[in-house]
Amino acid sequence: MGSAALAGAGAVVGIVTALVALGVAQVVAAFLGSPTGEPIPAVGEMSINHTSAAVKEFAIREFGSSDKTVLVWGIRAVLIIFAIVIGALAIRRLWLGLAGLAIFAAIGIYATLSQPTAKADDVLPTVIGALVAAFALRYFSGVARALVAVKPGQAAEPGQPAKPGEAAEPGQPAKPGEVAEPGQPAKPGEAAAPAGPLPPTAAWWPTEATKADAIEADASQEPLPSRRKFLVTGAVVAGVSLVTYAGGSWLANTRDVNAIQQALKLPKPAQPAPPLPPGTDLKIPGLSSFVTPNSNFYRVDTAIVLPEILPAHWQLRIHGMVQRELVLTFDDLLRRPLIEDWITLCCVSNPVAGPYIGNAKWLGASLRSLLHEAGVKAGADQLLCTSKDGFTSGTPVQTAMDGRDALLAVAMNGAALPVEHGFPARLVIPGLYGYVSACKWVVDIEATTYAANQAYWVPRGWAQQAPVKTESRIDVPTGVNPIKAGKQISIAGVAWAQHKGIDAVEVRIANGPWQQARLAAVPGIDTWRQWVYDWQVNVAPGNYVIEARATDKTGYTQTSLQEPPMPNGASGYPSVTVTVVS
Repeated sequence: MGSAALAGAGAVVGIVTALVALGVAQVVAAFLGSPTGEPIPAVGEMSINHTSAAVKEFAIREFGSSDKTVLVWGIRAVLIIFAIVIGALAIRRLWLGLAGLAIFAAIGIYATLSQPTAKADDVLPTVIGALVAAFALRYFSGVARALVAVKPGQAAEPGQPAKPGEAAEPGQPAKPGEVAEPGQPAKPGEAAAPAGPLPPTAAWWPTEATKADAIEADASQEPLPSRRKFLVTGAVVAGVSLVTYAGGSWLANTRDVNAIQQALKLPKPAQPAPPLPPGTDLKIPGLSSFVTPNSNFYRVDTAIVLPEILPAHWQLRIHGMVQRELVLTFDDLLRRPLIEDWITLCCVSNPVAGPYIGNAKWLGASLRSLLHEAGVKAGADQLLCTSKDGFTSGTPVQTAMDGRDALLAVAMNGAALPVEHGFPARLVIPGLYGYVSACKWVVDIEATTYAANQAYWVPRGWAQQAPVKTESRIDVPTGVNPIKAGKQISIAGVAWAQHKGIDAVEVRIANGPWQQARLAAVPGIDTWRQWVYDWQVNVAPGNYVIEARATDKTGYTQTSLQEPPMPNGASGYPSVTVTVVS
């Protein structure tokens, strides 16, 4: 059997087997209600958990919010390559292919069990998918093996009658209508065998024309394998498996959670957010709006499959170094006095002038009030907050209790939290980067110490405590289009220093003097602030670098020192290069 034949047969057998495994596993996971048991997301979660901080930063920098999509497709590509190898091995020796399939299943089982929320029965989708795939591998590799082994003009196995058009076994008489063995006289009614060998076929399986021209065999013999039937059967099984996989994914993603989230009626806040003062939004084309719509709000987390929690099943446990342990249901949470406030969130992975920041109106219960009820003991300096998917964040106790609106949030911009943003409840604490303050799908808060426990990103090289740095961003101009000399343009952007507030923004052009920008109004110190500088472009044609810097209400001015996001947030002046033309 040639290498091309092996590659073709192996690709068909392996890909069909892999699709069967994934399709069955996905449907089983959907019916069991086990998102943890879905093989590809499980491998993705394992990959994220074992990824270095440098790789994580590369993925966010290069792919942005599509980083998880790229990861999943990368896993699928590796799986296809692995599947082709398994198929090629199975054609040579079935046990080799089955061993490869077992390795594939073992990786899936390990990935599933490595997730913090995994249960023993979460491995069932992978196990059942692998068992069904083993039957598919045995069947298709057997058919492919027969196709590559039986060629027109090739002798049958010793002791077996020759098939149509084949030579009989040496020493055996040819059957009526068969060709006698080369060098032997033909019997009455038989055709004489050609003196030389029969010409080999170029294909690795017999064609329909070859079989049509062959003389009808004994009725007791099985027909030769059909290339067309093999390909059609493989295509049908692959298609059914893809539909099954898609159906399982659809079932997994269309549970009652989205419908309940959209229909949920929330109580009015006991403490409404302050009304937006006139001039909050400068309404300059290209400038980020003061309120970031939910659909545009950045998402950075470790979840490949979004945790889908029914409000009726949600509970929050507050324990550890407390006087009394608290357990809250979602109804308990909604019965508490709810606070509404404007708060800007920012990811620590945000580069200078990056997109991973947004501002929204949040509604939730006071975290400080809950911690007072639990009675946090002296010495506790960290709140280790755990998400439903096992992610942990470490929030300073002092920050959560110093009087700012630290919220156990249930709504965002007037609607229940979207699933991708933490439904039914998450933490929102102004002034801290998200990885230490904004735990989504939160189900557990442990009062502890930084010495005793490390949150998810700390052993991966990030700082234990991470207050948001005073920063700014230039939204317009972008530098894409040239600017006409003699015109006036708006240089505009946003600046932020959550829980300190922005006091001033300055702009300079081509290392000239710093010029004061005009600030938009804000409802409080926990949000970003729009700014604009009107530039009269009275300069010669050429390229010009525009920079900005912000000063917060404590008097601190944004540093020019360029630092990457790791370990505690990026710093440096944002800049854009524009081209002035005459």
